[in-house]
Amino acid sequence: MNVKLGSTFFLKVIAILIGIAVLMLCVYWFPAAARSDAIERPGDYSLYPLLACGYGICIAFSVVLYQVFKLLTYIEKNNIFSELSLQSLKLIKKCAFAVIFFILLAIVYLRVLAQFTGDDSAGPISLGLMGILATSVFIALVNVLQKPLKSILEEQPKND
Repeated sequence: MNVKLGSTFFLKVIAILIGIAVLMLCVYWFPAAARSDAIERPGDYSLYPLLACGYGICIAFSVVLYQVFKLLTYIEKNNIFSELSLQSLKLIKKCAFAVIFFILLAIVYLRVLAQFTGDDSAGPISLGLMGILATSVFIALVNVLQKPLKSILEEQPKND
């Protein structure tokens, strides 16, 4: 097994393991949190908008993992400089913006909820801002990868 195939195989395994963790989060942890919240505070539905944001983030992140898996497959097949890989990078960037949108939605909701309940929401909001920063760095990385790929594809003659 050559180095490139070993590296891409390792990264594919990591992507699958992260996908399993996200699936467990959506299938086990979110419903368990909703169940325990419903038992503790019956009739209080303040957790549900946060769960909706969490599911939105998980769905967008799962799409990103699938696109990364596809990009790794293109690398294995020496097809990285193709229109398909450019489309995958564009979709990854759109999903990253969707993650930022859902994080911002959760931050706004936490801030409004804190106004009504008097709770201190500084901790969760700061974690959300760190998530936005990390996602923004990821978007910048994808943009750095996307620009040379786009210029290479524009220089190639089209076979019509």
